[in-house]
Amino acid sequence: MLKINVRGENIEVTGAIREYVEKRLAKLEKFFDNTADSTAHVNLKVYSDKTAKVEVTIPLPYLVLRAEETSPDMYASIDLVTDKLERQIRKYKTKVNRKSREKGFKNFEFAPVADEEEVEDKKFEIVRTKRLSLKPMDSEEAVLQMDMLGHDFFIYEDAENGGINIVYRRRDGRYGLIEASED
Repeated sequence: MLKINVRGENIEVTGAIREYVEKRLAKLEKFFDNTADSTAHVNLKVYSDKTAKVEVTIPLPYLVLRAEETSPDMYASIDLVTDKLERQIRKYKTKVNRKSREKGFKNFEFAPVADEEEVEDKKFEIVRTKRLSLKPMDSEEAVLQMDMLGHDFFIYEDAENGGINIVYRRRDGRYGLIEASED
């Protein structure tokens, strides 16, 4: 059975909300043979503009399922995030089944589902290639360049240590920095 850890930020997790989360996430158990050691981490947030955000992370031995949804209604957010997780599972299961048939594997973690729909497998097709020369700069200049270009990320060479870094725009509108290491 899937253990569910529900946490609230700026909201009291009532018994009704906890039961609803448990009921919705319990529907995902049909996809797994063994979820005894799995814990779903559910984070509920309410913002000042009256929107509700639900984040669910389910670490499994072979993958991490994660989804988040924001809407004006907490229960609608829970429904949307559960549907998103189910789509992720179906897509992953389809890929695993296809690979197992190709390579002859017969044992994997997903349980058969009687009403399973075929999920279209989108091929990852590269439709455009860009070449760039990295210019030494600091992270502030990289953010300015990114904003000027209207992109969501920007790759640059760090002027201090010569490493390759990436700045990116986060969903919350702030910025993130990824520093590549040689390790």
